Amino acid sequence: MTERLKRIFDIIPVSQVFADIGCDHGYIARAVIESGKAQRVIVSDISAKCLSKAQTLLYPYIQNGSAVSVVSDGFEKVGECDTALIAGMGGEEIVSIIEKATVLPQRLILQPMKNCDKVRKKAVELGYKIIKDFMFKAGGKFYDLIYLEKGKDFLTEEQAEFGKDNILGNNPDFKEMIKETMQKYVEYQKALPDGESKDRLREKIEKLGKYI
Repeated sequence: MTERLKRIFDIIPVSQVFADIGCDHGYIARAVIESGKAQRVIVSDISAKCLSKAQTLLYPYIQNGSAVSVVSDGFEKVGECDTALIAGMGGEEIVSIIEKATVLPQRLILQPMKNCDKVRKKAVELGYKIIKDFMFKAGGKFYDLIYLEKGKDFLTEEQAEFGKDNILGNNPDFKEMIKETMQKYVEYQKALPDGESKDRLREKIEKLGKYI
């Protein structure tokens, strides 16, 4: 597994049935079943061609019944599970998947590639409480990882944008991302003429500065 997938795997709790929605190669599902984190895994993808990679990897477990593969649009044909992972997709796509689901699991693990604020807001709106929400760096890139359980929660705009744990904790990866973003803004600012655009960029830099 890649470093990114290992970080996702580490946060997955012990479950009865674990589902990987949009499973790609199925590496996480295989690790979950082999580690004993779940008694049964479900791998799904909207594309039969993409799903075939996971089917090949999980063939022995599909044969003995501890793994199931299903072509499915989101949760549509997945069936019951108590933990589900949706990773490596855009935030708006993740929002669409959980919004369309008629039944959602007790726990969700979400790793959006962008628009994380929309994912956080929608999950809370659908009745989830954020348990862990942090940024990590892997392979030279930054990723957000959100672990939720059913319950009530409330997010400020700041928490929705940056993640609760990143704001309240001392996350070096988050701080590194903020510093890199600030540096980019500073460079952009130098190229701008005086005016509203430059002032707005200055305000963004000042806003980010409080996190480091």
